[in-house]
Amino acid sequence: MSNLNPFESNTGSLKLGSPGYFIPLLAVSVFAAWIVGKVGLVGGLGLLVLPFLVLYFNILFRNPVLGIYTAISLGFVILGMMRYADLPMIGISIDGVLVLSFIALFFQNFYTGFDWKPAKKDVTLLAAVWLIYGLLSAANPEIRNMAVWLASFRGVNVYMFLVVTLTLLLITTTRRINLFLYVWGIFSLIATFKGIIQATVGVDQWEKAWLDAGAYSTHIIFGKLRVFSFLSDAGQFGANQAYTGVVFIILSLGEKNIRRKLFFIFVGLMGIYGMFLSGTRGAVSVPLAGFMLYFVLKKNKMVLISGIALLAIVFVFFKYTTIGQDNQQIRRMRTAFDPNDASLQTRLANQKTLSVYLASRPFGGGLGHAGKKAKKNLPNTFLANIATDSWYVMIWAEQGVVGLVLHLFILFYIILKGSYLIMFKIRDPDVKNTMTALISGILGIMVASYGNAVLGQIPTSMLIYTSMALVMSPEKFDDEVCPIHTPAILPDPGQGR
Repeated sequence: MSNLNPFESNTGSLKLGSPGYFIPLLAVSVFAAWIVGKVGLVGGLGLLVLPFLVLYFNILFRNPVLGIYTAISLGFVILGMMRYADLPMIGISIDGVLVLSFIALFFQNFYTGFDWKPAKKDVTLLAAVWLIYGLLSAANPEIRNMAVWLASFRGVNVYMFLVVTLTLLLITTTRRINLFLYVWGIFSLIATFKGIIQATVGVDQWEKAWLDAGAYSTHIIFGKLRVFSFLSDAGQFGANQAYTGVVFIILSLGEKNIRRKLFFIFVGLMGIYGMFLSGTRGAVSVPLAGFMLYFVLKKNKMVLISGIALLAIVFVFFKYTTIGQDNQQIRRMRTAFDPNDASLQTRLANQKTLSVYLASRPFGGGLGHAGKKAKKNLPNTFLANIATDSWYVMIWAEQGVVGLVLHLFILFYIILKGSYLIMFKIRDPDVKNTMTALISGILGIMVASYGNAVLGQIPTSMLIYTSMALVMSPEKFDDEVCPIHTPAILPDPGQGR
């Protein structure tokens, strides 16, 4: 034990006078000043954030599941952040978080070895096949820019495999499912509140600059703003909020805990409200398809009949009445039920043009080489000047009929098998209700993706892929709540004779 007198030693700020403290502090200050001088304000902010990043990585390597929650959170805010500042490498932050989660898993189980059995599922195999198909598409002779191909490959093919695998490995308890739902719900609420501000107060100067740069053509209709919140656009905001509305309203119907029930109801209703704020016509198909599947999975005739009647009323309201026609959002939603709508006719005409072009290209024109996203880097190519709009038309244009058939097979396999597991295999009603909510939302987004390219865009893609992994492996959550009791082994009556 030291016998030093504390009154004879320097403490607190007095230590800064010592060379051992003063010189490192001076060096750090000079380095920080140099960074700010070279990079500017962004560099200074980066230095301020650095200690928090170190703390975050420390927690991540102790709890790799944090990576999934972080990827979902980033999916909500990352594109909105890019409107306010040109943040270097922010575009690949989700990739980095997902890869770091795998590295954290590896180091966490470096000596004991990690159990990969939870990931040995058919959904993982399907995600791997989709990943490999996308990777092989790099050999497509139609590709004109490999950087464009790589950027699209990450979002369309890679994320599904990474998120599905991590979810199977890390979200292994009902508590972690609840955390996933809370993260989703909280960020969805924030997105809706931001949308309400845009609708009532107006957009800020950075959002106005984004609109002025060209987005006004699709976001200001007859002088009325289509709310986009801090997501990529109004189409993604509307579909994602409708998706949230379906999932959380269904969750509330089976929730027994009053606080969670109220939270789920609030998130769900605010999600539906956000859908209307966006003015996205195709988003209305999310609750129509999602709730229809919910009524079927309930396996209750009265629920099914009542549900069909309710959906029929909604359909008649939009299709055959003019109620609420003075409301711009309702008026725009109503056009989704008009087969003669000019926008729909334009899309059908574009699809006919694509069918001729793709007839001799079974593997498509190359990832990232079609639609609006290609127009910036490949303005003179044929596909860049044909609007794809639909997610499935985009897959068809970029990965060909082969890629489209494979993609649809994967999606419908997940819906059919997940529905079978929910209807006939899950015993616990709470787990059944959670999985029903998730798969109903998946189907809703699948249907809406015919009108808008929403399925593979963040944050919807992060939520969809996580949900896919969960509904395809519900037995571990069911066994957690309703463990299978092995009957006691009785002695053989014939023994001892």
